[in-house]
This record gives sequence, C-alpha cells and structure tokens, in this order.
Amino acid sequence: MYGKIIIECKLKVLTGLHIGGSNVFSPIGAVDSPVIRDPLTNKPIVPGSSLKGKMRTLLVRSFKVDNSFRKTSLPDFKDDPAVVKRLFGCHSPIIKSRLQFADAFVCNEDEMLNIGLTEIKFENTIQRDNAEAKPRQIERVISGVRFAVSMTYEYADESVSVEKAKAELTEDMKNIAKAMKLLQMDYLGGHGTRGSGRVSFEEIELQPFFCDDVMTNMLPELKKLFEDVESYELLPV
Repeated sequence: MYGKIIIECKLKVLTGLHIGGSNVFSPIGAVDSPVIRDPLTNKPIVPGSSLKGKMRTLLVRSFKVDNSFRKTSLPDFKDDPAVVKRLFGCHSPIIKSRLQFADAFVCNEDEMLNIGLTEIKFENTIQRDNAEAKPRQIERVISGVRFAVSMTYEYADESVSVEKAKAELTEDMKNIAKAMKLLQMDYLGGHGTRGSGRVSFEEIELQPFFCDDVMTNMLPELKKLFEDVESYELLPV
C-alpha cells in the first residue's frame, strides 16, 4: 500500500502563545523574550519542530512502556513505543518518520489588522529571601490568531499484507488524532503553567495524494477519527 495524506487544519491561539526566538541585540527597554518570526515577513510562526516535539512527547507520555515507566518521566527516544517511532522517526535504530511537519504561518492577518498579532506581557518574579523584584517582558502571539498547519503522512510499505497495512494506517491516524487531543488539553510553547500556550485545532481536512485504491477507500473512515478533535478541550476558553 502506498500513498500520502495531507492533514490540514487551523491552529487557533486561545491564550497568549510564546515560542521564543533569538534576540541577539537587546537595547535598553527591549523585550526580554521575543517570539520566533519568519525573517521574510517578520510575522510570528509556529515551527514544525515545536509542534512535532510537543505532540510526540504527549503521545509517549500517554503510553505505559513497561512497569517501571512512570508517567512523570520519559524514556530515551530509542525506547519509545513502536507506534510512536514509526510516526515520528527514530535514530537508533534508524526509522524514517511517516509524519512530516511544516512550519505554520499566520492565516488570518486581515482579521487581526486593527489589533495586531502580538502583545507584550509584563511579568515579575520576587526573590523569596530578599523580596527583590525581577521584572521582565514576554512577547506573546495574542488570542484569536490562527496558523495554517500542514502535516504530511506517508505510507510506503508493499512488503506487508493489505490487512496489516490497513490496520497500521488506522492505528497511525488514531494516534495522530490522540496527540492533537492531548495538545489541546496541555499547552504549546513556553510559560504554559502560567496561562500561556492554550491552543485548539479547527477545520481539520484530510487530502489524499498518490493513494492507491485501498488507501483511497479508507479515507471516509479515517476522516471520522478526527471529528471530535475540535471539541476536545479540557476547559473551553
């Protein structure tokens, strides 16, 4: 069985999102921690690496590898469950990732024209021993901004039976949907324990490319696996 499925959706920012970028030059009064931006447009982006890393971590944490594996810790990448390795890849042993992530760019700039895309959040930490204040400025993508997310899933294995290939494809799609659900219950980027990084997925679509008949015929059932992702939030914002 062979084919590619493009999983496209919108990632909506629910609370200020901070994925940090570099700040080589910091004049007095500058933001201490800016967001990462596209150097061509200077607009904030969600790196594919950030989305991939968070989804993988949450998915691994949802599995119990063995009796000694605690949910509060993570195994080495080489000890990830096989279903995670084939989706996200592995370097030892070398396993090609079936799931590829693209950087996500802002797709509703016109809606945010009068508001802007980012905000500066002022925070303050207090030293407990001497009550000394340490203020800082954090740049965040504001609530309401949407990013166009694109994930490419590729199945290319003609060495297994059709039934096994269908079972693997279904399991892979279930785990992708599961990882997206888990992300909506967690946070993306930094400062999540202080309220930042809540996101949701909207308008999820599956687009087939170069799929054989077996894969094409499975698409209606595969699409159903993502139907409840959009409403899967721990606390609606």
